[in-house]
Amino acid sequence: METQESQRVEFTPEAAALVRKLREQHGPLMFHQSGGCCDGSAPMCYPEGEFRTGASDVLLAELALDGVPEPVGFWMSKSQHDLWSHTRLIVDVVPGRGGGFSLEAPEGVRFLIRSRVIGG
Repeated sequence: METQESQRVEFTPEAAALVRKLREQHGPLMFHQSGGCCDGSAPMCYPEGEFRTGASDVLLAELALDGVPEPVGFWMSKSQHDLWSHTRLIVDVVPGRGGGFSLEAPEGVRFLIRSRVIGG
């Protein structure tokens, strides 16, 4: 199932491969982008439901990936969503230390957001 805004979020092939690997290890997954400082400025990957979302969060997409049996939810804090409302988010992966609570941390890589302005 895709939300209306699902075209605003995508995974690079490298990020998609890592999501497939993490799915095999941890089960269904979700992402949350808070927009805070430090770890909060990177998209964080959690087992689905492990990060509690609420009224201050927006579900941007439920992304279907080949090799992943269920959609991967991508959430963002509402305040960050308001700032990035005209931005296409591209989830990528690069070498480096991931966020302490994000599932990719032990892999020696971290997720990050690349963005591109889109029409309003």
